[in-house]
Amino acid sequence: MARRRLTVNTRKSAVDRPWKRSFLGFTVSRNEARLKVAEKAIDKLKAEVRELTRRTRGYRLVDVVVELREDLLGWKAYFGVAEVLSPLRDVDKWIRRKLRCYQWKQWGRAGYRELRRRGVTVREAWNLSKSAHGPWRLSKTPALTLALPARYFSGLGLPSLAAR
Repeated sequence: MARRRLTVNTRKSAVDRPWKRSFLGFTVSRNEARLKVAEKAIDKLKAEVRELTRRTRGYRLVDVVVELREDLLGWKAYFGVAEVLSPLRDVDKWIRRKLRCYQWKQWGRAGYRELRRRGVTVREAWNLSKSAHGPWRLSKTPALTLALPARYFSGLGLPSLAAR
């Protein structure tokens, strides 16, 4: 009988602790051996979200959410079995912040008026609209979070990755 000459892919094969390796986008948490989404999978999702939420795209926020929804629902269907939810909560928060940044950039000079319309005080809206900081930094301010809360995005159809 002829012996098979199989070559081992040394980049993919290793003997290591389970929490240091990933398999099909999953890894195992260190303490209780619970299934967790691998960092590389989260990084790939973030790259995709970055591409869809480029501030100079010119799409309405509703259209961006529709595109994101398709990707996030597929991602959630695959990674929904993960038992460690904290990385998914962090990604949810990050996506909402990206969308707030996108919307703030689109409002442009009308930002003050839009904030006032959404219940932000005169002082906070004025300070935010006249701020020298960029859209990404402003997207984490309490005023913008009040104007565009998480329920606003869920109303637009944005799914939560951490919700069961």
